[in-house]
Amino acid sequence: MGYAHDYASAIMYRGRIPMEPVDFVPDWADRPRKAKFYPDAETLPLPDPVSGPRPAPGFTLPLLSGMLQDSYGLTGRRLGVQANTDLAALPHYTQANWSRGTASGGGLYPVGVYWAAGAGGPLAPGVYHYAPHQHGLRRLLTGDVTGEVREALGAGPDGCTQYLVLGVKYWQNAFKYNSFSFHAVSMDVGALIQTWRLWARAYGLRIAPALWFDEERLARLLGVVPEEEGIFAVLPLEWEGDGARALATPPAAPSVAPLAAPPAVRLRDSERSRTVLGFETLRRIHGATLGRAGDRPAPGALDAAAAYPPRGGQGIPLPPPDTAPLEPAAALRARRSSFGRFDAGRPVTAGQLAAALADCAATRVGSEAERPEGPPLTSLYAFVNHVEGIAPGSYAYDPAAHALRLVVAGPPGPFLQANYFLSNYNLEQAAAVLVPTVRTTAVLDAVGDRGYRLVGAAVGAVAQTLYATAAAHGLGAGVALGFDNVSYAERLGLEDTDEAPLLIMLLGHERPRPADFRHEIA
Repeated sequence: MGYAHDYASAIMYRGRIPMEPVDFVPDWADRPRKAKFYPDAETLPLPDPVSGPRPAPGFTLPLLSGMLQDSYGLTGRRLGVQANTDLAALPHYTQANWSRGTASGGGLYPVGVYWAAGAGGPLAPGVYHYAPHQHGLRRLLTGDVTGEVREALGAGPDGCTQYLVLGVKYWQNAFKYNSFSFHAVSMDVGALIQTWRLWARAYGLRIAPALWFDEERLARLLGVVPEEEGIFAVLPLEWEGDGARALATPPAAPSVAPLAAPPAVRLRDSERSRTVLGFETLRRIHGATLGRAGDRPAPGALDAAAAYPPRGGQGIPLPPPDTAPLEPAAALRARRSSFGRFDAGRPVTAGQLAAALADCAATRVGSEAERPEGPPLTSLYAFVNHVEGIAPGSYAYDPAAHALRLVVAGPPGPFLQANYFLSNYNLEQAAAVLVPTVRTTAVLDAVGDRGYRLVGAAVGAVAQTLYATAAAHGLGAGVALGFDNVSYAERLGLEDTDEAPLLIMLLGHERPRPADFRHEIA
């Protein structure tokens, strides 16, 4: 067993055995920037996004602009009265919290988006970094490096000329979460990928990330220190006209001599923090999960780590999922966390719960390690507090039968609140608390330590689906990691299995007439 098994165990038991360093206190006055900043790079503004989903033959620059804006771009100011601990700082502009379509652990947004642009695109070939605060692209390198990306992927000529690469600068999260940060940022990557999958699907486009590749080669290309920034995913883009260009372009003649040195970005980002700390646990789990194209799992390797059949008693059929009133882009712009605003006096309908359960159960990362029709990695449980027509209790969701199977009868509110560590939610006030589980150790046994990143991405993708579905149905939502994982496993009868409850997701109506800040009219 590799180090990822040890890390997974530490994550599961951190509510009872704190992870090192146990006495760590974040230095908020010396926190890093909320996005990488390249002071010497030219910033190119992105065009206005397209409006209204419609089938598209491939990505264009306006489509890419819209996807970036609705996922990691800033869409509004968060300044509502709520119960999170950062409320006092939000009125100060330097501590302002901005809404984004994608959720992020602690609202830290550590994922960097790079675009390796090849020939035939709308911009000069090169490497660009997305600047969310300016909604623009910073040019880091000029020249077509897509061949280098393909070599890192271990893929031959595939006709793709445009790639998005996702990197995580660990310090942007570790300054707050230290050793726990790797777990959190893995989920952040999955949440962003799922946002793109939801957004692109409305245009008939496909997002299929690669998670296994030569990570050190891509880190060198992007000019980052591997121990400081992990490269988590590469996403080939279906670009408009790529297929025609591939058919019309004759094979390139073999080069006479190799380049003296591989291409690499020489610009460096500017770090705001005066003191940057390293954490041994973070260093070890990064090293254990480094990607290599040769380690890519064979098709079907994950079948051995598939979710178990649903447990519990006889199924209680659910009604068909309610139809969502909002399309994906609008739902992403409406998404927010409902810190302390849930209202138990307004139960959700069984159809609304059914929509959330069905959407979450259907969520996949869509990586090269997963067969399109293969079994799911995640199971889903529901602690029902206030849902019309469904008795309070703890249930397992059966996606094939679209039914709930009772695991523990009775109101779960006291259990939920007793095993939550923070003060920003009253879990009993939520209509339901959904819990995705993954057989983490089975995934690691099947595909190696790199599989830990897939585990985090899978759960993060489910969380992002819950947020988007809730917003589309006019419901509140929240996702939390501050709970006793082991107690949840015991409550659901999972202690003798390898199923790991990795986060909790709250769903319900918010209190009417909230005290909020109307940024759009300010």
